Amino acid sequence: MAAGASSTPATGAPAKKVLVVGAGPVGALVGLYFSYDGWDVEIYERRGDLRDAAERAAGIGKSINLALSERGITGLRNIGDGGALLDKVLEQTIPMPARMIHSGKVGEEGDAQPYDGVFGRYIRSADRAELSCQMLDALDERENVKLCFGERLVRMKLDTEDGPEAIFIKKGSGEEHKVKADLIVGADGAFSTVRYQMQRYVKQYYEQTYIPTLWCEFTIPPTASGDFAIPPNYLHIWPKQTYMFIAIPSMDKSFTCTLFMPELMFATLTTPSDVITFFRENFADVVELLGEESLVEQYFMNQHLPLVSIRTTPYHYKDRCVIVGDSAHAMVPFYGQGMNAGFESVRILHEHLAANPGDIRAALQQYSEFRVRDAWAIVELAMQNYDEMRSGVTKRGYRLRKWVQESLMRWAPWLGVETLYSMVSFGNGRYSEVLRKAKMQGIVEERVMIGIVAWVVGLLGWRVGVARAAVTGAKTFWRTLRW
Repeated sequence: MAAGASSTPATGAPAKKVLVVGAGPVGALVGLYFSYDGWDVEIYERRGDLRDAAERAAGIGKSINLALSERGITGLRNIGDGGALLDKVLEQTIPMPARMIHSGKVGEEGDAQPYDGVFGRYIRSADRAELSCQMLDALDERENVKLCFGERLVRMKLDTEDGPEAIFIKKGSGEEHKVKADLIVGADGAFSTVRYQMQRYVKQYYEQTYIPTLWCEFTIPPTASGDFAIPPNYLHIWPKQTYMFIAIPSMDKSFTCTLFMPELMFATLTTPSDVITFFRENFADVVELLGEESLVEQYFMNQHLPLVSIRTTPYHYKDRCVIVGDSAHAMVPFYGQGMNAGFESVRILHEHLAANPGDIRAALQQYSEFRVRDAWAIVELAMQNYDEMRSGVTKRGYRLRKWVQESLMRWAPWLGVETLYSMVSFGNGRYSEVLRKAKMQGIVEERVMIGIVAWVVGLLGWRVGVARAAVTGAKTFWRTLRW
């Protein structure tokens, strides 16, 4: 152990040491869980400290706003601090009980679509940079935590006799140094160096998928009077079938906005005139909110970035190394589950470690086997939800299906029917079970629809041939509405 290492109060033995690579929200949560479990924690981050004004101004925390939902909240609730951090985090979030669907026409009001029309549950908008700072502050309060910024991981040695070690290069000086630990946890994002290094030791399946869509970030500022420019308690969507614009409220009364669009369409907008014309034709009300000058400036100043999904297995190597969050299961942002799934993975890893005291190898093995099915499921669901956001929300069939499901939730709860969105965002059930249940309840819903059609046919006294055609038509129609 490193000099000055703490000891476990119950036994007086030296505490185990965990090395966490990545100090984003997921890496910070890893550090907090291990800290409250009595481990010595060292967290290494290649970027600077986000709490530093200069680093923040450089844009190192720039990202799509986060949607905090039940899985992420549960992860924060179970750290071991009595909910203190969770309370602070929730104070800096904005409830969003509904989507607001916009046509893009100036002066036309949006159409509010509640996420949960039965129980009124909601997701929360959270600023990624602010959340990261809150979590880093919580880590700083822990005596057994050491934070190291400007440290880039370059190599790992996982089979050394006295435990795994990682080699870092210090930003600026270029100094190379070695860090030893009992366990290395990779929380360093979709392009994880920990995962890459771990692949030298384990036969790991790895799948990386890009979709032909890029994203560009915009900001709608507060009004001159300091108010929100549009209603704040909504995730605003301008769906256009093959592309969309979204806006999520921030605590400073601005909106963080994102244009998701096929790469080929981005390639056609090469001049200020092109951009203004495109937005005038599709998002005229957004032009009024941003102004043409700001619109053009942000379009060309901000990067047009790709979206990647990653599926891999296993997530660990022996008792030496494990990956969590985007390092293990990066996903496109359309279900708002990236951070939530990452927080859930940290909680589940902690539960397996607690269930196997003194046997890290068994804990990591069980965690990896348990989690991979669920991680792959949410990666798939996130991809599917892009179709719903950019297209499905505008269709009557989508609304009919949601109305039927919520009616069954309200009036026939014994059937156990739930909307897919509520199962994903407002519960903690396994993602793989959510997929299974969604398929099963699709069968129930189809039978309900057929029963209604059969009852109408019987009431009207239609002939057998007409009745069969009506029932067949009902089956076909309902199947087209499935997620």
